Amino acid sequence: MARLLDSINEPADLKRLTTGEIERLAREIREELVGTVFQTGGHLASNLGVVELTLALHSVFNSPKDKIVWDVGHQCYVHKMLTGRKDKFHTIRQFSGLSGFPTPNESPHDAFGTGHASTSVSAALGMAVARDRLGEDGYVIAVIGDGALTGGLAFEGLNNAGHSASRLIVVLNDNQMSISPNVGALAKYLGRLRTDPRYYQAKSGLEHTLMRWRFGKKSLDALKAVKNKFKGLLIPTMMWEELGFTYIGPVDGHNIGLLQETLQRAKTLQRPAFVHVCTVKGRGYDPAEKDSVRFHGVPPNGGPKSNVPSYTKIFGETVARIARGDPRVVAITAAMAEGTGLVRFALEFPQRFFDVGIAEGHAVTFAAGLASRGMRPIVAIYSTFLQRAYDQIIHDVCMQDTPVVFAIDRAGIVGDDGRTHQGTFDLSYLRAIPNLAIMTPRDENELQHMLWTALNYAGPVAIRYPRGDGIGVPLDDAMKLLPWGRAEILRQGDHLAILAVGSTVYPALAAADILGRHGLSCAVVNMRFVKPLDTDLIIHMARRFHRLVTIEENALAGGFGSGVLEILEMRGLLSQTIVKRIGIPDEFVDHGPQDVLREKIGLTPQGISQTVRNAFPDLQRLTPIAIVSHRT
Repeated sequence: MARLLDSINEPADLKRLTTGEIERLAREIREELVGTVFQTGGHLASNLGVVELTLALHSVFNSPKDKIVWDVGHQCYVHKMLTGRKDKFHTIRQFSGLSGFPTPNESPHDAFGTGHASTSVSAALGMAVARDRLGEDGYVIAVIGDGALTGGLAFEGLNNAGHSASRLIVVLNDNQMSISPNVGALAKYLGRLRTDPRYYQAKSGLEHTLMRWRFGKKSLDALKAVKNKFKGLLIPTMMWEELGFTYIGPVDGHNIGLLQETLQRAKTLQRPAFVHVCTVKGRGYDPAEKDSVRFHGVPPNGGPKSNVPSYTKIFGETVARIARGDPRVVAITAAMAEGTGLVRFALEFPQRFFDVGIAEGHAVTFAAGLASRGMRPIVAIYSTFLQRAYDQIIHDVCMQDTPVVFAIDRAGIVGDDGRTHQGTFDLSYLRAIPNLAIMTPRDENELQHMLWTALNYAGPVAIRYPRGDGIGVPLDDAMKLLPWGRAEILRQGDHLAILAVGSTVYPALAAADILGRHGLSCAVVNMRFVKPLDTDLIIHMARRFHRLVTIEENALAGGFGSGVLEILEMRGLLSQTIVKRIGIPDEFVDHGPQDVLREKIGLTPQGISQTVRNAFPDLQRLTPIAIVSHRT
């Protein structure tokens, strides 16, 4: 039997299918999801959970005229299959293939680019208001998960949407999960709505009773306010209606017919509608249903086989180790306990672990409050998500000089999740903030020493480290304090100095080996600190060589290399020193494997060595300089 999926080239093709055929199509889509995502890697459980919802949306609405905005967007795989991209689905998250998130320049059906949580309602409201101002028609639908609903931006959008009274439909995909299980009062509130049958019983019973009265429907309309008050007494759905929405639900998110009927009803409303849909994350694939956390993100082909622990794992183990000896240490994350490596800490110190939901700004200010009373909070957040808390970092932590440690995971090139998740800006956006120190470990052993050093410092510190496995170096048994603000010379040289930070240190050493075979002798420095920079060493190297190379896995604009230029300018050495900066150019980095992206950008040993040779073609004709050691 031919697959129905093969006949679906655009959403309009769904409208000719019966309910039974759409249910069959749902099964085929799940088979395609499991088979493909295990090959390419990607978000599996979340997409399995929205198959029926996506089919219902596209069979009821008319994309791209009707705008569907997916919050976060990691659950858009089914949407992509149904909107003309099923033949390219095998390229999802692959270099030069389909993005794993909605991308407007990829398809007109991707109404708004997303990748971070809680943005959908605000964006959809903007689209709805623009539609009204331009005199257009059509519907705007925001699809937001209960995890994203824990973010403050979602409530800002809901508050404004209800006040504006624009015709907007918000669909809550309630699966009780973000990546980690949802936490907080809102999760408990939604749980009551999902499980309490009194609302359905009260609503149907009251309507049935009123319709039996003499005046029938007229009585029902006249007593609508009474019904609403009665409903509000029985179950707290009135929260959404107080915000200005007509609440519909909860609805079984895996019942195609019911979903279509509900969405058709929402279309008839001339005011904001809130449709509460209950789904099961991982639906239809038993392992993912049982363990949706593990199957939230699936590595390609089962993932790399490595015995080297990741930076994330070393971070989690080190924090737990330090916490055993210091009761002041607490750990905070924003719905990413697994991703940041804090599960072990949470199990061992449940009273000292805080998952605040998708609320990065709150996480930072919460940490500032803890630190102001003598605690030593560690805030573990991915680089790309810490951007969302920038004002709190400045105003609540650094301006008050509170000793908060920021553990910035996934710094630099992240890979397959693409431009919304690349951690390429943190050195730039943090370096300008007074009082904040920034450290970057060259390997996992140095990471543990930096954590120990940061927790023994009296002010705020950020430690940024990459995604993936460490270098494989042995770990010291005892943690030690690093010399504050001091770099280390790893290799002496005669012709130029390479100043590297973090994940670029080992590639810099390998590049120096390649350059050595071409007759260039390079000193290599592990800078360790991006702030405060080791000013004395930088000046020493500039005066001796007059040629410096800086390397960073960060945007060149405002990053580590810019800091080196600032020091040389302040000391009057810029006119005497040629500086070649190597890093991320002024562009967003798309999706693809980390090694492929680093090769494209020029951050591999071969790329670094070629850039150096191009920058200093005359160096091979110079007389070698006998370098005098500044310090080791």
